Amino acid sequence: MVFKPQRFHDEKPVVELEHQNEEPLETAVARQLAISQGMDASRLTVTASGSTIFLSGTMTNEAEIDRALEIVLAVPGVEKITHDLQVG
Repeated sequence: MVFKPQRFHDEKPVVELEHQNEEPLETAVARQLAISQGMDASRLTVTASGSTIFLSGTMTNEAEIDRALEIVLAVPGVEKITHDLQVG
């Protein structure tokens, strides 16, 4: 069997929309949360979409939630935070 390169009517495909890689921003935010003093970030989930960070999980008290939001906003590249953090 012979495999040939895929062609679209003898033209190379054109990328119309390219999704940026959010992994570096997610990693930077998760790292900052993990090394910060005065809070436990082990039950948090960090997801990025562009420059928006989505946080979910549970924390010990409201002060920890406020601290987590401050830490995330201090990370370069983060412009907005959406969270579903619960006390529990």
